[in-house]
Amino acid sequence: MLHKAASPPVYSAASSPLVLARQARVDAVRDWLSASLQNRIAPYGAGVMALMAYAGLLMLLSPAGVSLAALAAIFAAALTSSIAGFAFSAICGAMLFHLIDDPVRVVEIMMICSIAGQALMVWSLRHDISWRALAPFLVGAAVGLPPGVYVLLHSRPVLYMHVIGGLLVAYAAFMIFRRPIVVRRQHPLFDGFAGFLGGITGGAAAFPGAFVTIWCGFKGFSKERQRGVYQPFILIVQVAGLALLAAASLGGEGRHFDLGGIVYLPAMLLGSACGMACFKWLNDRQFALSVNLLLIVSGLSFLL
Repeated sequence: MLHKAASPPVYSAASSPLVLARQARVDAVRDWLSASLQNRIAPYGAGVMALMAYAGLLMLLSPAGVSLAALAAIFAAALTSSIAGFAFSAICGAMLFHLIDDPVRVVEIMMICSIAGQALMVWSLRHDISWRALAPFLVGAAVGLPPGVYVLLHSRPVLYMHVIGGLLVAYAAFMIFRRPIVVRRQHPLFDGFAGFLGGITGGAAAFPGAFVTIWCGFKGFSKERQRGVYQPFILIVQVAGLALLAAASLGGEGRHFDLGGIVYLPAMLLGSACGMACFKWLNDRQFALSVNLLLIVSGLSFLL
């Protein structure tokens, strides 16, 4: 039995141009959704299924100290934070500190996962990275990171964490309800100062991205160029901060760094990949809103 080939939609000759245009838009949206389902959503759905199978395998093997709730929390935090490219520790820590009793282990897990996620996002944005634009930020961070680590090791973090949190919430809430601000007068010294502040907060609070992210927004960059600056900045400062902490502990009798957090990397990498896909769908205005919302979340995590 012969089947007729599918024919294009036929519109009535009496249809008005407005009706025809509306129907054409509906058809275009339907085709786009179908293509998105096949080319974008389906692979990530397969990744989620693979993560669930991995979680089931962990449940069967029952390795000591592994929490399936922590695995889900890391995936959710990676997905949310990677849309804008920062605030993983703020979002993830708010959940993990309630799921795992050992706070030092929580920090170790977040360090491992955060560096892996940042490395993946930097690789995804490698064509948008401008090392020349990034250089002044890194010079400032090199000056600010050592005193930041010193503050972490020799002071009570409660006070300055509350100050940083309050500033972030106030700034982001203000920016949500007004038009974006662009500073027309630019100078590498301003970039270096933003990097210096990022180095201090990176060493003192393990959160190097806030001030550099804010300053990149003031420069009027596109969302790709913003992340092409602050994404590698965060990764490099995190690795340098971890190296300084390791050097500071040499010769001491404290506990050694536990690499067991590697077991959570699949959740981190899949969540980051899904978040990067969401980032590509945002326009610059939506991206600015997501940045400010994550700054508020980060600030609240420091205040609580």
